[in-house]
Amino acid sequence: MVSLSEITRFCNERIHLKNIKDFPGAFNGLQIENNGKVTKIGAAVDAGYIPFKKATVKNVDFLIVHHGVFWNPPTPLVQAHYQKIKHCMDHNLAVFGAHLPLDCHPEIGNNVLIADKLGLNKIDTFLPYEGQDIGLITDCDHTRDQLKSRLKKVFNRGIHSMEFGSQNPGKIAILSGSGQSAVERLSSVGVDTLITGELKQNHFNYAQENNLNLFTCGHYATETFGVEALGYELAQEFDLPFEFISTDCPL
Repeated sequence: MVSLSEITRFCNERIHLKNIKDFPGAFNGLQIENNGKVTKIGAAVDAGYIPFKKATVKNVDFLIVHHGVFWNPPTPLVQAHYQKIKHCMDHNLAVFGAHLPLDCHPEIGNNVLIADKLGLNKIDTFLPYEGQDIGLITDCDHTRDQLKSRLKKVFNRGIHSMEFGSQNPGKIAILSGSGQSAVERLSSVGVDTLITGELKQNHFNYAQENNLNLFTCGHYATETFGVEALGYELAQEFDLPFEFISTDCPL
């Protein structure tokens, strides 16, 4: 058993909480307290009622999530929102949110862990937001077909590809989650290939017109890595059990 304050302090420092600004309304850090003690660590992508219930069935009392409880605008504590907050209170479940800090972290961020799984090496970052680059650029020795094959193995729920760029991309951009903000920035950083979670329909036309390779692998699927890595490190540091709480999100 470890104190909630020790667990929270470790997470805050590991994700560089004070140094990374997030989107308006997003709140990173401890979002819901428990009784002050932690006996099992969990990690999930979303702060949803179903992940919360799954976590408590597995006796998790500290849950790390990527998409937290609180966003902009504030949500009244009614209906489903009330149910999930009440569930946490009733079952002593603390919730810790880490959004952009776990996308762009240089060691346990979603982007760099995706690159590692694909055998790609980081060479730069791009896409500045409030003074912090949130996207990653890697070198690439794979052909486009080889890259696509590797993506299918990493993201076995399926990917979508728009292949209008180089068949031998020398550099790859990676942005977990939504890649909408990255597409129009690719040419300015000398990249024609992007791996991301999701895009809009109009990006198909944009890819054709601008000779780009765009690979979408699922918003949820591209954001499982960071929370799992942080949860595992936390469990190792404090000698606590850990479990990833998965859901069947197809998006």
